[in-house]
Amino acid sequence: MTVLRIVALLICMTLAAGSLLPAAVAQERVDVELVIAVDVSDSMGHSELRQQRAGYVAAFRARQVISAIREGKHRRVAVTYVEWARDDLKRVIVPWTIIEDAASSRAFADRLEAARIANMRRTSISGAIRFGVAALAENGIEGDRQVIDISGGGPNNQGGPVTGARDAAAAADVTVNGLPLLIQPWYPGIAMGAPGLDLYYRHCVVGGPGAFVVPVRSWEEFPNAVWHKLVIELAGAPSQEASVLPAQLQIGPEVDCLIGEKARRAMEDKLK
Repeated sequence: MTVLRIVALLICMTLAAGSLLPAAVAQERVDVELVIAVDVSDSMGHSELRQQRAGYVAAFRARQVISAIREGKHRRVAVTYVEWARDDLKRVIVPWTIIEDAASSRAFADRLEAARIANMRRTSISGAIRFGVAALAENGIEGDRQVIDISGGGPNNQGGPVTGARDAAAAADVTVNGLPLLIQPWYPGIAMGAPGLDLYYRHCVVGGPGAFVVPVRSWEEFPNAVWHKLVIELAGAPSQEASVLPAQLQIGPEVDCLIGEKARRAMEDKLK
């Protein structure tokens, strides 16, 4: 084979490979990229962490969630499950995974169920949001929507104001939804006159296109709240149910979005 023929063959092979690139990129197109960011701070006991994990495992095995995934335009979603506490502590429990049918959804649930459970110190919702925004930007997946799903049992108390992280996410067209756990009273906040955690999440945490809050008031209702929230996020459809509080709805008094930081400082001052 002459040198010219070899060069021509290499050029043809390069062009052929280039023609395959759009198809490869197209395979990573999904309806939504979803970061599930779960609070495992030390305010939650091991039994609560187990119940919280079990709720998400059950949700990804639920037919309602699988149906929501299959009803989208692309009929596939990308999901990662992350646990967080203070600003510098995050654990990626399940990395970015494409879910497109019952088998892949249940495989995600199986992997989540098998992972170790442990808690960490502090509560940095702002850190979790920033981590989620970075994870969305770096995953190499093209989604029609980008969502961070924050569940937690207390307000932000470390890592910078939560409103700044929320507003930066919204500016990047990332929606932050909230699943506040109202199961145990937040006694330091109550002592300082704080309203319920659902109002804190509504005023201070959630934001972006179509953002909403689903309050959870008991562990018995937690599994249904999780799959209901996931269905809304994965299907991209608004809910008319009373348990869902749209972010734009004006409810109750204004909230001090630094109440968690103030309560933490007050507690630390008492220990000096």
